Amino acid sequence: MSAIPVPTDDDDQLAQRMTALGIRAEDLEETFVRSGGHGGQNVNKTSTCVLLVHRPTGLQVKCQTTRHQGQNRFLAKKLLLEKIAAHLEKHRAAEQAQREKLRRQKRGRSRAAKQRILADKSHHAAKKSARRRTADD
Repeated sequence: MSAIPVPTDDDDQLAQRMTALGIRAEDLEETFVRSGGHGGQNVNKTSTCVLLVHRPTGLQVKCQTTRHQGQNRFLAKKLLLEKIAAHLEKHRAAEQAQREKLRRQKRGRSRAAKQRILADKSHHAAKKSARRRTADD
């Protein structure tokens, strides 16, 4: 695979985070392509750039930070997990906001609010009755 392996404890932490987020390895589509930019002949001849796609969400990450495929693979997985976590958190926050909005809409009025509304209604009725024509007109 690569000449410089990723430490196993980092790999284990990544696997634990994947299980915590509910992401299976089968959901990830991994593609290796040629990098560009700095790195000389190595990046031009070998496929060190890693492209990861999470099929269920459609999120994708491309990593060509280092000249080594193994390290780029690890970094791409790490970036993708951060992206997925942010995506899931955004959806959870939106659902929570929707629930709170419904709760506020369904909540009844307070006693003071009801009294204010009735006072406004009676005041408005008094104004309208003052505008009515009298029998003399």
